[in-house]
Amino acid sequence: MKLKELQKTEFWISTVLYVFAVLMLITSAGGRFYNENYYNFKGEHLSYSFFSNYLVPELFRYSILYFNFLFLNFYIVPSFLKKENIVLNSLLTLIILVGSGFTISICKTYTEAYTLVQYDDIQNAYNRLFFDGFTYELWVMVIVTAYVLLKEFINYFMANKHDKAYKNQMKIDAGFGIAFWFVGLMLWVASNAVIGIIVMWTLVIFASITVFIYSLYYLLPELYQKNRKFSVFFGQLILLSVLLAVPMSLVAFLLIRPRGEIIAITFAFHLPTQLLLTGPLAWFIYKRRIANSAELTSLKTELGKSDANLSFLKSQINPHFLFNALNTLYGTALQENAERTGEGIQKLGDMMRFMLHENVQDKISLTRDVDYLENYIALQKLRTSRSANIVIDTQIEEQLNNLQITPMLLIPFVENAFKHGISLQHPSHIRVTLQTKGSTLYFDVHNSIHIKADNDPEKLKSGIGLVNVKQRLALLYPKKHELIIRESAKEFFIHLTIEL
Repeated sequence: MKLKELQKTEFWISTVLYVFAVLMLITSAGGRFYNENYYNFKGEHLSYSFFSNYLVPELFRYSILYFNFLFLNFYIVPSFLKKENIVLNSLLTLIILVGSGFTISICKTYTEAYTLVQYDDIQNAYNRLFFDGFTYELWVMVIVTAYVLLKEFINYFMANKHDKAYKNQMKIDAGFGIAFWFVGLMLWVASNAVIGIIVMWTLVIFASITVFIYSLYYLLPELYQKNRKFSVFFGQLILLSVLLAVPMSLVAFLLIRPRGEIIAITFAFHLPTQLLLTGPLAWFIYKRRIANSAELTSLKTELGKSDANLSFLKSQINPHFLFNALNTLYGTALQENAERTGEGIQKLGDMMRFMLHENVQDKISLTRDVDYLENYIALQKLRTSRSANIVIDTQIEEQLNNLQITPMLLIPFVENAFKHGISLQHPSHIRVTLQTKGSTLYFDVHNSIHIKADNDPEKLKSGIGLVNVKQRLALLYPKKHELIIRESAKEFFIHLTIEL
């Protein structure tokens, strides 16, 4: 939603709520003898007027709330955030605080006039009412300011939603917690709740936000990795809640009277909230996210594999390679007996059979993948065997183990070496080594580099094979592989390690 549209929505919602509150206040005249103020006045044997002791002061209070929201939300706080007219806005803020505080305080002298007789000194009574009035106005300004800051935070998040998902999700969760606190706070203020209830609500909710964020993003991931049960989490949750109760009690002791009572109430609401609501909610949400994340990761892996395999086949099965191979076999057949030709055709047939049948599986025997690799190298050696300037050295360890590997992960590096490392006019070399130790595969390819001629169909190739294999490694062997690529003007080297 754009800023202007949001401001229009805020204005009309606040205006409708203000009008509705005023109408409810006016229509309550019929039940004026049953409101709390009436009994408070009668309890002190004072005369009571619905209009002067309730209706008019409440109309002023509602109006103060409404106009405070308009000024702070639409002008003053945004100007402070933009660092515009700091002096003028500071002066306006002070005027609003003083003017609204005086107005609310005067209204209290009418709505709470029954409290005046409870003091020995009338000046002390007025001091107390004016102190409460200014405190109320200060809370209103704090709440509206918190709302504007929350709104700005959400706008900032929406404008930067492409940040790291982990941090963004944490911001969203914290934002929901703050929004929940703010809505509750507005309800307490609108109902004219005592300051102790508002402080208790704030302390408990912010403690809940702390417990929730800590549990969801720090405690539960650690316990989940160690395969711990809910009982372990619940025990640490109790410890965390008790530790949080100490600063909460200190804040309540400094701010609220009667101090002992509010500390007990805050403590009594805090522990059950964290142990029965916040902690289990964090556990439930974390489990759901783990399940959703696993499902999404699996889906991404399958889609990535399909796309990667398709791109791989497009890059590997191309007429250029097939025509070169067939031309080589044809030339060989003309020059000598059919033994080498038959060998080449057999290897090419094995490769095509592998690509059509075994390449569609998720995992195959490492032995079969190495066989395909050796067939490819043997076929390329056949093509280049009559050039003395080309040295192809392979040290591929025989695989007698039962290791499994995703097919076609190794061949792109060798194919790339022959594509860019062989020149029939210049000295060229390719070295391929492969060995396994335990369940770890070590694979190296080292080749010379030659600039392709302008009419070579491979010159403009984008190297999709290497890009594709990096993508597949990231999807299929996350944190279980290491790929090192080094390139100079004349040589290219790759080192690949995979935990199979």
